[in-house]
Amino acid sequence: MLVEYIEQAMSKAKYERMKDQEPYYGEILACKGVWAKGKTLAECKEHLRQVLEDWLFVRIRKGLSIPSMNGKSIRPLVKVQYDKAQAGQTSKIHCLGI
Repeated sequence: MLVEYIEQAMSKAKYERMKDQEPYYGEILACKGVWAKGKTLAECKEHLRQVLEDWLFVRIRKGLSIPSMNGKSIRPLVKVQYDKAQAGQTSKIHCLGI
């Protein structure tokens, strides 16, 4: 589901050409702060995908909200406890709600 979310977000990316050493600029407006540049459009898209992935991981780790993309959503991390049946121990794990 994370891959689907990334694909949906990338489909909303806007690109423009500027007068610059790296003339291609792309951003995903719904994901504040997600933007990238590149010497070619393909390079810009790859950089933008990397920035989006990093942005998602930071927001997930910090439990921050993430905007929905065409019906695809990611909920923040939640802590749950489970009992290890054989060891009789309780452990904490982190779950990502997708």
